Amino acid sequence: VVLSSMVIPPLGWVRRQGAMPQAYQSSGLTRDKGSPRRLRYGSGFERDAISDVSSSRPALAASQLACRRGDRLLFRGLDFSLQGGQIVWLRGPNGSGKTSLLRLLAGLSTPAEGSVTWDGVPLRQAGAAYHRSLCYLAHANALKDDLTVLEALQFLARLHGQAGDAASVEPALRKVGLFSRRNAAVRTLSQGQRRRVALARLQVDAAAPVWILDEPYDALDAEGTAMLDEALSQHARRGGAAVLTSHIDLSLRDPQPVTLQLDAYAAR
Repeated sequence: VVLSSMVIPPLGWVRRQGAMPQAYQSSGLTRDKGSPRRLRYGSGFERDAISDVSSSRPALAASQLACRRGDRLLFRGLDFSLQGGQIVWLRGPNGSGKTSLLRLLAGLSTPAEGSVTWDGVPLRQAGAAYHRSLCYLAHANALKDDLTVLEALQFLARLHGQAGDAASVEPALRKVGLFSRRNAAVRTLSQGQRRRVALARLQVDAAAPVWILDEPYDALDAEGTAMLDEALSQHARRGGAAVLTSHIDLSLRDPQPVTLQLDAYAAR
C-alpha cells in the first residue's frame, strides 16, 4: 500500500569528493563550502539533498515484505512507502507483527521475503548512513536504574552516536519536564517519567529524518501526550517522518496520521 500521493523526484547519486567535515560526521550530512548538503549512503557515495536539514525528505519503502517469527509467518505482501512530513500509525491486534515490522524498518531484523530500501538503496547497503538518519525507540525504555536521569540520557545519546554533553542533553530534559529531576536516580522515577526520559532522545536527535517509535505514548499522562504530539508535529513540519505503534487512539491532528492496518496483510 502506498501511504501518500506525494512524489519525490529522483535524487542523483554522485561520487564522494573530498573529506567529510567533522561537524557533520555524527549526523551523516556533508557540506563543502559553497555547495549544497549531501547525505552519505554506503561506501563512497552521497546523494544530493535539500540544502536545509529541516526540509529533507526521507523515502523509506518496503516491497512485498514478509516477516516470520519462528515457524509462523506473521504477514506477507506488504508494500509500504514513507514520505517526508508524514506520520504513519501502525495498527493491528496483539501478535500481528507490529514490533517485528518496526524492527525490519529499522534494519534490526531481516525480512523473510521482500526488501526495505532508503531512497532506493537496500538498508544493508545504506548501512551506517541510514542508522545515522534514524531515531529508533523500542517499547522498553533502556534506562539503567543505577544512573541519574542526566547520566542515563547521556549514555543513550552517546550509544546512538550523539555527543551526549550537558549542552545537548539538558535542554532535552527541560523539554520533557524532567530537568529538575536530572540528578535523581532512574530507579526513583515513575513509569511515565521513565518514558519521558526515553522520549527525550527525540529532542537530542531531532535532526534524524526518520523516527521509528514502538508504543511511545505508553504510560504518559495528558501532559506527556500533548508534549509528544507537539514533538511529532514539529518533526513533520521540519520535513521528517515517523512510523509508530499505539494501542490507544491518537490525539495528534497536525499532521493527521495515516493508518496502516497490519492485519490486512496477515499470512493465511
